Amino acid sequence: MAFTDLSIASEATILPILEIAEKAGISKDALELYGNFKAKINVDQLRPVQKMGQVVLVTAISPTPAGEGKSTVTVGLADALKQLKESVAVALREPSLGPVMGMKGGATGGGFAQVLPMEDINLHFTGDIHAITSANNALAALIDNHLHQKNVLHIDPRRITWKRVLDINDRSLRQVTIGLGGPGQGIPRQDGFDITVASEIMAVLCLATSLADLKERLAQMVIGYTYDKAPVTVRDLGAEGALTLLLKEAFKPNLVQTIEGTPAIVHGGPFANIAHGCNSLIATNTARQLADIVVTEAGFGADLGAEKFMHIKSRKGGFNPDAVVIVATIRALKMHGGVTKDSLSAENVDAVGHGMVNLAKHVDTIRQFGIEPVIALNRFSGDSDEELSNVLAWAKKEGIAIALTEVWEKGGKGGIALAKLVKQELQRPTNFNFLYKEEDSFEEKLRTIVQKVYGGADVQLSDVAQKQLVELKNFGWDSLPICMAKTQYSLSDQPKLMGRPEGFTITIREIIPKLGAGFLVCLTGDIMTMPGLPKKPAALSMDVTADGNAIGLF
Repeated sequence: MAFTDLSIASEATILPILEIAEKAGISKDALELYGNFKAKINVDQLRPVQKMGQVVLVTAISPTPAGEGKSTVTVGLADALKQLKESVAVALREPSLGPVMGMKGGATGGGFAQVLPMEDINLHFTGDIHAITSANNALAALIDNHLHQKNVLHIDPRRITWKRVLDINDRSLRQVTIGLGGPGQGIPRQDGFDITVASEIMAVLCLATSLADLKERLAQMVIGYTYDKAPVTVRDLGAEGALTLLLKEAFKPNLVQTIEGTPAIVHGGPFANIAHGCNSLIATNTARQLADIVVTEAGFGADLGAEKFMHIKSRKGGFNPDAVVIVATIRALKMHGGVTKDSLSAENVDAVGHGMVNLAKHVDTIRQFGIEPVIALNRFSGDSDEELSNVLAWAKKEGIAIALTEVWEKGGKGGIALAKLVKQELQRPTNFNFLYKEEDSFEEKLRTIVQKVYGGADVQLSDVAQKQLVELKNFGWDSLPICMAKTQYSLSDQPKLMGRPEGFTITIREIIPKLGAGFLVCLTGDIMTMPGLPKKPAALSMDVTADGNAIGLF
């Protein structure tokens, strides 16, 4: 029988979470147990440390439908460092039901490099995403109730920007009309749904440093504008207290474990092609408090997750990565070299060579931040020796550290070579620098990202975005960092331009201020904040046995 992620996870020995916590230095008083294998951490009860752990950021080349295994490498690297007797923890995002039930899959790694309990984490876990859904929709209900109850804030129903959310892909909810049915049913208006992980509340939860900070950030969120076009915030509605109350348990990071018993903190999950794509700041800092080395990841390729990790999370968190790993696969390199998904099984050394331009650009991007990256060449069973040798030889010629990893099949043992290279990088000082300054203009920040990170020629704003920028400047919001909402499949804003396109122009079609999160979302291309399901959703292959065991969950 062929191994699957689910079958491997089901057969794994999972330790009581109290045992994992004890080994990590977490007292029982600092835990809130969710059964035997999950717990929330009361971070205020943790022992203070004199020195916080170093951070290893795992990113990747531009993703393809062939899959890169970034989360798998993240988990496998942590387990490998544990095998090398290092004090280590892994920090990951929580999976959204949208991708789980859609096409992307889960976010707990794979094979023998997984986080457990895999079924729980990929489904409802400890209810964090549901709490964010509830808080978001409670705010939406309060807004519509305010309109119905005399509207003393003079909110213009046509200019309400706050949407409802649902943690599933459902294209039919992108645009809806509410309040129909007469005066007793509220004020009719156009509305819409985003996916929960695109909610600003998710970004706020992931960037807040305390409950007080969480409440203040929630209060700053803009929900719409008055008839005079003045912004209306959650503070104006007086709703920040209720939202914080709904989120107070979700704000606590979750403790679980890898197959090999490495402590894993899984918390928060903003999308990387819509939001900033990193697990929560409080989770990363909790892991840094517990371990000497923290292995964490950022969503999609280095042009999205890693760039936002640096410019948003690092800037707000006051730390920077001490090492960066870029995950690549032969299969993805072939696709960037022009091979279609149904032809990946055939050896094609030339296509691998052509596709390495994408990997080279991501290496260039990380180097611009002042960090020398390590490449993890994640091996798949169909990779030929010549294809692998081609990439290894290229990296050697370019002076880039690279290791062949086999963590899906071998767990931590398959990541020892990578772990040794990462340890070497951790011993070297970095010359970390941001690519743009906080005081740079909006236009300068935007052009820096497009030209230095994407390798594009220029950027242009649509007529709508230009008008929005004028408003942003009038309100004094244009100095915030930028969070690009862009396709993950290409360095450009056109998904089919794979490899390393050049000479392209990025078009910003809309700018959405997220004052609670503290950044400006710039929408490009056809990025949707509510995705749709594919022709054959993964959900159609899922089931449950009579005794409650999952079927078809990857």
